[in-house]
Amino acid sequence: MTDFATLDGVDVDGKRVLVRVDLNVPVQDGKITDNTRIERVVPTLAELAERGARVVVLSHFARPKGRIVPSMSLAPLAGPLSVALKGRAVTFVPSCVGPEVRTAVASLAKGDVLLLENLRFHSGEEQNDPKFVAELAVLGEIYVSDAFSAAHRAHASTMGLATALPAFAGRLMQAELEALERALEHPARPLVAVVGGAKVSSKLAVLGHLISKVDTLVVGGGMANTFLYAQGIGVGRSLCEVELADKAREILHQAESAGRKILLPIDAVTATRFAADAPRDVVAIDQVATDAMILDVGPKTLEIFDSCLSTARTVVWNGPLGAFEVSGFDEGTSRAAQAVAHRTISGKLVSVAGGGDTVAALSHAGVCDDFSYVSTAGGAFLEWLEGKPLPGVDALRS
Repeated sequence: MTDFATLDGVDVDGKRVLVRVDLNVPVQDGKITDNTRIERVVPTLAELAERGARVVVLSHFARPKGRIVPSMSLAPLAGPLSVALKGRAVTFVPSCVGPEVRTAVASLAKGDVLLLENLRFHSGEEQNDPKFVAELAVLGEIYVSDAFSAAHRAHASTMGLATALPAFAGRLMQAELEALERALEHPARPLVAVVGGAKVSSKLAVLGHLISKVDTLVVGGGMANTFLYAQGIGVGRSLCEVELADKAREILHQAESAGRKILLPIDAVTATRFAADAPRDVVAIDQVATDAMILDVGPKTLEIFDSCLSTARTVVWNGPLGAFEVSGFDEGTSRAAQAVAHRTISGKLVSVAGGGDTVAALSHAGVCDDFSYVSTAGGAFLEWLEGKPLPGVDALRS
């Protein structure tokens, strides 16, 4: 049972509806390299347009820091957004507040879609300035939040508008919140969390929060090396935050005291060079050569992971288990992800993933579409894992 209002039953016919989305897509040499964020906002925008709303799309792009930066304009996104909406025209206006915008909004017919310029060209956006909120609010009659990826920011368009207008969660926001609730708030157990990535320092808050939530915590990637080092195991030249050894021991102690399991690698794929053509060795975790680096989990570790997975009912995944970007060190992450995907498809567990390099790692493994839910939210997903309040979500709660 959600504690936020959705679009179900809302009368939007003829209404001016402000929809906060996230069109902050990756661009290289002027071309969009990943359309995922555009595609994910289509269900909400299409539904509103088909129900007769006059749709006004709000988004940020990059970090202009309150200045007009032409290279950070949303103008190039109007075309791809129109294509994603199956040819429905998307008009662009080169501002997000002011007389020109008010005129453009007033001229909208039912079902029209208007894209406004980058919100962050105005300092009032990130400051949640009441005057800027009022300038945005006058454009609409209803506010729809569909940008979970920006919900950890207390900005004018994520928090201010939700208090200035009748506010509802869009379909993407709804799907995100329902998936997260199923994963950590009311999970089917046993609940397993997979946390990987390069550094413990970037995941301390995540680990601390998850220890009190999960039944088993699987730690992989470079961050596992710090835990191994903390237990007196040599990790050679591997990435390792020696200064956090005491903190790692504290987390291990907390898990033991709380009756939670922490799974660390028992074997590893090592190399003396971080390169696809480097000779690789598979060794027991306490047999890592002094001149070698741990770059992936080994087959015996994957066997233990599979055993843990065989009884799991819910999996939360954040971060890779090894250097998946380099051929030869991607097998651990890919095989583990494929195992989760297989059990998800067979209906044996709920799997929710997101944050950092997670989407790239799961895409590399070919399983993004096979998890129950994969979030593209990045920072917001990570802060949710840390147990932090998300202003853009709290503003929607009834």
